[in-house]
Amino acid sequence: MSLSVGFLTASDESAWDAYVARHPLASPFHLAAWKHAIEQTFGYRPLYLFASDSSRGMAGVLPLFLVDTVLTGRVLISTPFAVYGGILAESPEAHAALVAELRRLAESLRVQYVELRNAFPEQCAGFSPVDRYVTFTQPVSPMSDDELLATVHKKTRNMVRKALKSPYSWRPAPSLDHFYRLLANNYRRLGTPVFPRSFFERLLAGFGPLADVREILLEDRVAAVAFNFLFAGSMHTYYAASDPGCLAQAPNNYMYFEFLRWAGHNRFHVFDFGRSKKGTGTFEFKRHWGTTLRELPYEILLVTRKRLPNFSPQNPKFELAIRAWRRLPLPVANALGPRLVRLFP
Repeated sequence: MSLSVGFLTASDESAWDAYVARHPLASPFHLAAWKHAIEQTFGYRPLYLFASDSSRGMAGVLPLFLVDTVLTGRVLISTPFAVYGGILAESPEAHAALVAELRRLAESLRVQYVELRNAFPEQCAGFSPVDRYVTFTQPVSPMSDDELLATVHKKTRNMVRKALKSPYSWRPAPSLDHFYRLLANNYRRLGTPVFPRSFFERLLAGFGPLADVREILLEDRVAAVAFNFLFAGSMHTYYAASDPGCLAQAPNNYMYFEFLRWAGHNRFHVFDFGRSKKGTGTFEFKRHWGTTLRELPYEILLVTRKRLPNFSPQNPKFELAIRAWRRLPLPVANALGPRLVRLFP
């Protein structure tokens, strides 16, 4: 096999997406639509690599961005603002060719480090492992409500039953208005800058039928919202937020139960709850849905930097900033957040 490695161009994107769509380890974050939304919203430089051979075409891909901010320095990330990334390859030779080109690129660009957000061990490049996150998935299939309830832990089952007694329903979001309002409020409460609204507009435009926004209604009140990716038999609720005034009626429990039910009855095979850090509230919430926990084998390659920066919220420097952000008036946080969020890829 004679392999070459090159950079993705506009003319290669349909072949790239076709390769991603048929690869068993692929995620929506490997698609070109994610590349466009990130590049256009945050200004990072895409350096998407693909391996090909003369007879069969694409043999492997690596989505990659050059990020240069005052917080991160000059780094290569696969992929910014995504929980999954890393190499997809159909052979050890294609995988090795992409790793070799990545190393060469990192040295030539004099980056501080390379970060690969791998979802599976098969993607690993042999760099230093980072034990930071786990992800949660649950197989889905057509089930009755009682069968689905039997798959979750007792505490969550009781909360779902409570939620099902409330006058809840859900609908496709007619616009981004309620989604963005609740998300921005939720991010401010967490002490995190919110994304620009234009980011979600670009995602919806780029992903088309592979993404949607849904609203959970408590009678006529929007109690919770979710941005979902619908890709390769998997439903992934990626961004979600709820109205604090409705929490007593358990809108999140209703939302995830309904999404699990919907996914199972609409030919999806897996529901992806997304990543969390161990010991956090979201970790415990996801664990009690009867999910399968999987360590995410993220990797770091130090290039010019001797040690990694500590971007953890538990870092005392960031802890102070998080507390200050929570105290900002919401209009101020909403004005500043979209300008600052690009510092935290």
